[in-house]
Amino acid sequence: MKEEIRTHRDAMNDQSLKNITKDLPSLSKGDRVKPRRTLKGHLAKIYAMHWSEDHQHLVSASQDGKLLVWDGLTTNKVHAIPLRSSWVMTCAYSPSSTFVACGGLDNICSIYNLRSRDPTIRVGRELNAHTGYLSCCRFVSDQQIVTSSGDMLCILWDVENGVKVTEFADHNGDVMSVSISPDKNSFVSGACDATAKLWDLRSNKCQQTFQGHDSDINAICYFPNGQAFGTGSDDTSCRLFDIRADRELIQFTHESVLTSVTSVAFSLSGRFLFAGYDDFNCNAWDVLKGERVMMLAGHENRVSCLGVTNDGMALCTGSWDSVLKIWA
Repeated sequence: MKEEIRTHRDAMNDQSLKNITKDLPSLSKGDRVKPRRTLKGHLAKIYAMHWSEDHQHLVSASQDGKLLVWDGLTTNKVHAIPLRSSWVMTCAYSPSSTFVACGGLDNICSIYNLRSRDPTIRVGRELNAHTGYLSCCRFVSDQQIVTSSGDMLCILWDVENGVKVTEFADHNGDVMSVSISPDKNSFVSGACDATAKLWDLRSNKCQQTFQGHDSDINAICYFPNGQAFGTGSDDTSCRLFDIRADRELIQFTHESVLTSVTSVAFSLSGRFLFAGYDDFNCNAWDVLKGERVMMLAGHENRVSCLGVTNDGMALCTGSWDSVLKIWA
């Protein structure tokens, strides 16, 4: 049965994205994008960052044991939240910008209320059910959050009551990254089994599995229209997968790029894919043609995380050099 489906799918795959876009003019390889702000304040490696939906604030997590909330326009620190465990690996902003979440080697997703009246913001909720490190967390709404872990599971949580709603188990390796769909009905996950999986939040079933990478998938991000997603892997490539075609569309590689991809994000239009690498650089790829159009250099250590604002006006990169840079 599986073989029949594969044969039928291959028969329908009559064209490649590169062939269809070969007559499209290339994007100019300009240096229009420059670092406009530098956020200094962390004292150790930055592992994660996430923009607020207000396009102005962002949260960053570092192994100095601090969660910092920044104003990206003024570069001021709005909140400095001390963490119980400094071994943090992920952080997230809630849609209303009321909550931030983080987690890491403590196996716990900690939720903080930024509108708390206390002078020191303390943990509001601790979501504790994973038996491995917390690799990624993303809010679906202020009431729900999805977490991924080294225990090969993803979990949907009820934030208000601090309880597990659904467990998603189908990966055969540490789940490294998750991304919520624009309609909030599904999410994709990337794992160390070199597969990406599509899940429906309304059931606990895996809807689709996408193969193609040769090594761990470290990062995953939905395409703006929700019909595709991008991945970044230890095999040095980024790839674009189409959900409706159920297959890989294009690979983003370059002979001079020989290091792992740590993070990926699309521009608002979806024409650019930004990817952070272990070689201290961030590359911008033309999604339609698979060409590298920009290399954003400026960090002094690996680029561990990046994100694009909801309005598409700015890109933020975070690095092990303990600095965040905002590019526009």
